[in-house]
Amino acid sequence: MNPLANKTILLGVTGSIAAYKAAELASKLAQAGAQVHAILTESAAKFIAPLTFQSVTGQRTYVDADLWGSEAHVLHIGLARKADLLIIAPVSATTLAKLAHGIADNLLALTALAYFSDEKRTPLLLAPAMDAGMFEHPATQESLRILGQRGSTLIGPEAGHLASGLVARGRMSEPAAIMGQARYLLSRGGPWQGKRVVVTAGGTQEPLDPVRFLANRSSGRQGYAVAQAALDAGAEVTLITTPTALTPPVGAQVVAVRSAAEMQSAVLEACASAYALCMAAAVADFRPAHPAEQKIKKEGDLASLALERTADVLVSVKAQREKLGFPQIVVGFAAETEDLLANAQAKLRQKGLDLIVANDVSARDAGFEVDTNRVTLLWADGQSETLPLLSKAEVAERIIERLVR
Repeated sequence: MNPLANKTILLGVTGSIAAYKAAELASKLAQAGAQVHAILTESAAKFIAPLTFQSVTGQRTYVDADLWGSEAHVLHIGLARKADLLIIAPVSATTLAKLAHGIADNLLALTALAYFSDEKRTPLLLAPAMDAGMFEHPATQESLRILGQRGSTLIGPEAGHLASGLVARGRMSEPAAIMGQARYLLSRGGPWQGKRVVVTAGGTQEPLDPVRFLANRSSGRQGYAVAQAALDAGAEVTLITTPTALTPPVGAQVVAVRSAAEMQSAVLEACASAYALCMAAAVADFRPAHPAEQKIKKEGDLASLALERTADVLVSVKAQREKLGFPQIVVGFAAETEDLLANAQAKLRQKGLDLIVANDVSARDAGFEVDTNRVTLLWADGQSETLPLLSKAEVAERIIERLVR
């Protein structure tokens, strides 16, 4: 399911102080299973040594001098043909202009020109880095416009402190963001291409007063992992999420909610034509019946707190599904502290689910606030599968793999 695994990625690096970030990007891509071949311009090699990239990728790094070797007449063609993706990070204003106008006077520009000539190629991914005035200059913007029309994907630049001392837009995007964009580009055309998948994540927050709320311990990690796995399968993903400390996966359409009522409304709207719903969010079962309009003071009298039931989102989805026929697949999650399988099976039946993912959240190494999970998959037809302790990313991949089959 990992779209980066066993892919050949060319990483072009041009002259910029941000070249040090390119080494981190190369390392992350290699750790994800990609074969990364770096191509450094002459200017880039003055900022960072080619050996750095060779060390973190285990692959050959190319420089302009290689043009004059025995393979010079075919080197750029061979590199372009074997590449699944070409990333240039950082890309300077000079290189942007060369790419836009077909000026091929170094190995990277030659390779990019050859890569562009194949219409079946994944779009070129560009991560600019330069001073704010250079980026905003009409000439640079025209280069970006031309490259965008040809199908290139642009990420960044970001606002921040620049080498010139200015605080403005011009910083290269962080390696994690560039890697996420590469992952998204390489996942297009997967088995779920053209399918809309809705994923919910996090724990809802039910207001007690203007500054307090009732919540649960869900971090959102499992839901975000499911969203990433669905993207990796080629789906168009709507991630309905409560506030978390997590960064949404690149490519997901994010819908922010807080309460169970907001979650219900967003889910029903998103599911009206969706292929699948993965309800990984921990939705509160109860909320304060009478939220205070002002902050409740310590000195105040709060001898009791009246609660009322929240709407059951999956029951609402079941009713809508019976009318519309969507979503075609509904997956629920059961976080239990006792009678795990019995409680999960009851929920599976009552809410008309196709699959329920059951986990014992009382375990220290699984469930809330940890990176691992141990789950049992229960299907509507009676089949079941218990997974060993895995990372939440691996659990998500297993779930999506089963659904794709």
